[in-house]
Amino acid sequence: MHNHPPIGQVEGKKPQVESMFDAIAPRYDVLNRLLSLGIDQYWRKQAVRLLRDEHPRRILDVATGTADLAIQALDLEPEKVVGIDISEEMLRFGREKLARLGLDDRIVLQRGDAERLPFSDRQFDAVLVAFGVRNFENLQRGLREIRRVLKPGGSIVVLEFSRPRAFPIKQLYRLYTRYVLPRVGEAVSRDSGAYAYLPASVEAFPDGPAFLAELEAAGFHDLHARPLTFGIVSLYKGRV
Repeated sequence: MHNHPPIGQVEGKKPQVESMFDAIAPRYDVLNRLLSLGIDQYWRKQAVRLLRDEHPRRILDVATGTADLAIQALDLEPEKVVGIDISEEMLRFGREKLARLGLDDRIVLQRGDAERLPFSDRQFDAVLVAFGVRNFENLQRGLREIRRVLKPGGSIVVLEFSRPRAFPIKQLYRLYTRYVLPRVGEAVSRDSGAYAYLPASVEAFPDGPAFLAELEAAGFHDLHARPLTFGIVSLYKGRV
């Protein structure tokens, strides 16, 4: 069992996030399906669909985890998909998954920090981030790095948890994230901190119009936000 201190939008949280995801990596995919009742795969499909009219050839998946979104991005028939993540253990399970599916020649996974992307300027036609931006130590720095590696006219698509506003979903979701999710997460992952961190990080994250303002401050335009599944998650899109 692992214990982790609470992590907010603060300096110094990066090593904690890395060790937390290293710890839960073996059961991460199972937990995603279980805790979202399988809806997480639908959410990723919706994120990728936002890019279908743009036919991006080079796609970067930031905070790729075990590469679920990178795999989904192959629906766009790109030339190359690159996934980066700070957690080596998550990447290891992602590589095993790609090998099992015969996709390791189509997706490259590498370790990397979202706030110091290991790529030169204007490398990608599109950047995807699913459930990763709220873990950035410095949100603006991460968003500006994404903008740096995008080609002019390129798009960012972000899928992230948000806070439902409407009764009774708001109240039910709060009960679920405070009481059900941490207990199920701990039972399956054997990690007491990781799934207590999740609702705390969602509460701390500037969602909806506040996140669009963050994107605008980082230099993106043509901004859109769309809540999914009663506002439990939201999709955001912007262009360089």
